[in-house]
This record gives sequence, structure tokens and C-alpha cells, in this order.
Amino acid sequence: MNFWLTLPRPIIGLSPMDGVTDACFRSVIAQQGKSDVSFTEFTHVHDICHGPEFQLETLLYSERERPIVAQLYGKDPALFYVAAHVVCELGFDGLDINMGCPSKSVALSGSGAGLIRTPELARTIMQAAKQGIEDWAGGQTLEQAGLKSARVAMFERLNQRRGKTSPIPRRPLPLSVKTRIGYDSVAVEAWVEELLKEQPAVISLHGRTLRQMYRGTADWSAIARAVELVKGTGTLLLGNGDIQSLDDIAGRVRETGVDGVLVGRGVLGAPWFFRSKEQARLQARGMHGPDVGRDPGVVSLNERFALLVDHAQQFQALVGDKQFYRMRKHLGWYCKGFPHAASLRAQMVRVSSVEELQALLAEFHDRSEAITDLPRTESADEPNMLVSRCS
Repeated sequence: MNFWLTLPRPIIGLSPMDGVTDACFRSVIAQQGKSDVSFTEFTHVHDICHGPEFQLETLLYSERERPIVAQLYGKDPALFYVAAHVVCELGFDGLDINMGCPSKSVALSGSGAGLIRTPELARTIMQAAKQGIEDWAGGQTLEQAGLKSARVAMFERLNQRRGKTSPIPRRPLPLSVKTRIGYDSVAVEAWVEELLKEQPAVISLHGRTLRQMYRGTADWSAIARAVELVKGTGTLLLGNGDIQSLDDIAGRVRETGVDGVLVGRGVLGAPWFFRSKEQARLQARGMHGPDVGRDPGVVSLNERFALLVDHAQQFQALVGDKQFYRMRKHLGWYCKGFPHAASLRAQMVRVSSVEELQALLAEFHDRSEAITDLPRTESADEPNMLVSRCS
């Protein structure tokens, strides 16, 4: 079943981000107003087939996140064939191939955005992944795909950790691709035409070249040209890049005709971002309602800090105390848009546990309450502000 065809339009999804969109982060977002679709962090196909068990944690997810898509990367079609079986066995709703990561260690190895320069290999990888999905749906087991029993047991444990209680229905999963508009320069037409030859369910297009990394601004005019290419093909086109607000979503959909958008950095420190996605959909259609235009970045400081602590508690429960340092970047992202946020953010980089976090927030609250010589208004400069805004 192609779940993409059942989603509301425009689709408003959470973009995959390495080191960010882990199971805990996605779960918090799903609790606070979930996106239409989410992706895991990317996982190397070699790690799935041959890596240690701890590297498989990128494939953890919870039922509340559905539809959830596993994103893979690599350059070996044979490994994609086997890894596709695993994605199906783990009960994901779709499989996405990363052809857009600009990291030197990834792209220079020929994976990620490096595949833009080798379109034939990119297509072979898509073919291999599709075949793996079809063979699994047809009844082929992980052992028959070439995995040893000890590795199969790893995936069984992964399913147990997420609480799987019933067999996974054997049905084909939709294949999608996330990529960029070019390598050294914009080459969106030639590149998208190559991808369309393999009829992916979705192409998600970040409006920057590999050379740009994340510098400059996303080129949505190139994304608009890609929209024209996919018309009538059965493939959906999602745009990605510099989406920070509801207005950005509505504006990009109206001006380009994309089937949807993926939001990345705009969600950092703002897991409530998708609460107002229905209003964004109305805006994109040129419709108006009583709540249209409501800023999704407006939350009380009490709520912001409560969510921060809850996020940290879930993270600590998932990974343990020794790995808590990985949570620090998230703690910092929560600290923006309110008085003395920079000072608090600077202290977050030293937090090593939930207990330390709670003590720091209590100290911050007491210090803020002690400032009494300024008027108590709901302004952006008032230290006892009840409302904060995300950029």
C-alpha cells in the first residue's frame, strides 16, 4: 500500500536530519502535534548488514510516529537489496534513499549527494531496493536474503524493543528519494529526469546544491521546475529548504505547486511546530479560518521548559546516563527567543543529566523572578515574559 496517496495535501512532513531526528525527538514531536510523515536519521546499508547492534538504534521508532519512513544511504546495490528486506521486516511504512547528504565523508565516498554525479549507479540502487521490497513481500525471509541467524536475531530484538506484538503484513512499501538540485551547480532537470525513470513514489528536493552545503538560500525556482517535470508521472514532489513558519509553507506551496514540504531546521527546539499544520493547509489553498495565521512558535515559557524536561527524560530513559551529552544540542535549541536565553543556552552545554537540567532551570527561574525593576508586560524584552517565539 502506498501510504503517500492517503496523506492530506499539501503534505507537511518532518525532514530527516542526521544526529537530530532520533526516535526520542520524533516521539516528542508526535506527542506535541505530529507531522504528516516522519523519517528516521539515515542509516548506512553496511551497518544494517554487517555493523554492530548499537548502530541499529537509528531504526527504532514508536507506533505514534506513523507513517514512519526508514532512510538509508550507501553506494552498494547488493547491500540495498538486503537492507530493503530489513526495513520491511521492521514494519516501516516506506523506504527512502538518501541522495542528498552533502557531508564530505558521505558524498566523497560516492554516497548521499555523491550519487548525483553517478545517475546510473543511483538508478541501480533504486532498482535493487525495489527488488528487495518485492521479494520480501513475496515471502522471502531475511535468511534467504543472505543474513545470518545471529543478525536476524538483532532485528527481532529491535522489534521487541518497540513492542511489536503481531506479524508484519507482507506488502510492498513505497520507495522514495531525498536529494538536492545539483552537485556543483543546479542541474535539477537532468537529475530529476533520471530519478523518474525508476518511478519513485516521492522525490523530496532540497533547494541547494551539494557545493552550497547549507549556505545561502534555497532555490525554490529550481524546485518549481522539478514540479513541472513530475506532473503526470505518478511521482509526488516535496520541497525542502528554509521553511521556518506556517507562512513559509503556504507561500512555497502556492508559488511552486509542490505536493508538500518537509520542515527541517525550523523544528529545532520547537517540537510543537506541527500543531498548526491544518491552518497552514488552509493558507496554502487560499482559504481562511478563525485560527489561520496563528504563530506555531508562541508557547508559554512554562510549557517550553516542561517540554524540554520531558524530552530530556525520554532521552535519558532511551539511551542512558552515559549518552546524555547527545541531548545537549537539543537543550540549546529550546533556549531561544526569550530574555536571557543566550545565557541559559551557554550553560546547557555542561548539563549531564535530567537532575542537573532541572536544577539549572530552577535557578534560572529564581534569578528571573528576582528582577523586579522592569515592567511586567508580555514583550520580547521582559524577563518574566509569559510568551516566547521561535524563529
